[in-house]
Amino acid sequence: MENALNELGSHIAAELSAEVVQTTVAHGELFVDVRAETIEKVLTFLRDDSTCKFQVLCDVCGVDYPERPLRFDVVYNLLSLKHNQRITVKVQTDARTPVPSVVPLFPAANWFEREAWDMYGIMFSGHPDLRRMLTDYGFDGHPLRKDFPLTGTVEMRYSEDEKRVVYEPVSLVQEFRKFDFQSPWEGTDYVLPGDEKATEQG
Repeated sequence: MENALNELGSHIAAELSAEVVQTTVAHGELFVDVRAETIEKVLTFLRDDSTCKFQVLCDVCGVDYPERPLRFDVVYNLLSLKHNQRITVKVQTDARTPVPSVVPLFPAANWFEREAWDMYGIMFSGHPDLRRMLTDYGFDGHPLRKDFPLTGTVEMRYSEDEKRVVYEPVSLVQEFRKFDFQSPWEGTDYVLPGDEKATEQG
């Protein structure tokens, strides 16, 4: 399996030598880093080349590395049903430089790119309808950025008492968070089904 992925990575790097920064195989998967401005050409090749045939776009997501000048990775996960292979393509960008939208190539990218814009503030040039989809219209900021404050923001909700939409401050205070199902912070105060056997004396 690893040999096949290395061969595929070499084929992609040879055919797209000006676009591909590097290819790596890790955890049984092929990762291809490419230049952001060439993502349309790269994904077109991966979709149409007979050795690749990555015709299913499974996901587009963002990753935030605030210590880097190009703080965001945009990650594209693709699947080839013909060859039963997966590939992860990554590009880097910052908060001001848009990445070309791949909606014309993969219509499924529409909502994925909107989510990356809403949560991270990653812009996509040429997107047909780049607007928020998970936060409300007046929301300020992008919640999945690592420097997004946990307090001092506001949330919108419908008030039954006032019969209207109201904005209220949000405060995510640690003591108000409740974890269960054996979280690393605190255990459950009840016995999960099947765990009662662990306390039985043999």
